[in-house]
Amino acid sequence: MSQTDSAVLEFLLNRRSRPAKMLVAPVPDRAQLETLLTAAARVPDHGKLEPWRFIVLEKQALERLADLARARGTAMGLEPDRIEKGVAQYAGADLVVAVIGAPIQSDKIPQIEQTLSAGAVCLSLVNAALAAGWGACWLTGWAAHDRDFAAQGLGLAPQEYVAGMIHIGTSARTPPDRPRPDISRITTWQTD
Repeated sequence: MSQTDSAVLEFLLNRRSRPAKMLVAPVPDRAQLETLLTAAARVPDHGKLEPWRFIVLEKQALERLADLARARGTAMGLEPDRIEKGVAQYAGADLVVAVIGAPIQSDKIPQIEQTLSAGAVCLSLVNAALAAGWGACWLTGWAAHDRDFAAQGLGLAPQEYVAGMIHIGTSARTPPDRPRPDISRITTWQTD
C-alpha cells in the first residue's frame, strides 16, 4: 500500500462549499486564479481532448450577465421570483469562473466521458479554491442552461454548454454541515 496523505484525505472528508451569497471581496488575483485553474485542469481526460474551457467573469461582466438574465427571464415568461434568483447569481458576485463543456467530435471518446470530464473540472476548481483558503461553490441555474443566454452572454458555440458557474471569493464563516449520504445505503459489494 502506498503512503496515505492524511491532510488531503482529511480535507476531502470535511470539505464544504460556501454558498455564493456568503462570498465577498477580496477574490483571487490573476496569478492566484491561474494556479486554481491549473489545478482544476488536472482531471481525467480520456484521449487528452480537453473538452472544456474557462471563462473568467469579473464584476463588470457579471453585471452585464445579470441584466441579460433579467431580459431573458422576462422574454421566457418566467415567474418574477425565479427571474430575480437568476439575476442575483450574477449581480451579487465578484468573481465567477464559467466552466464550459466544449465537446470534441471523436470516434474513440464517447460524449459522456467528455461531459464527465467537464464535471470533474468543476469539482476540482471548487476543491482547489477551498484548499487555497477561498470560499467557493458550483452553481448553474436556469440562465446558464438557456441557449440564448449562453450564446449572447458567453459567446458559446452551438455544441458548447455551461457545465458550472464556479463562484469564488472570501467567506467569513463556514456554514453548518448538511446531512451526508449514508454510504451503507448506497453501496453494494459484489464479491463474486
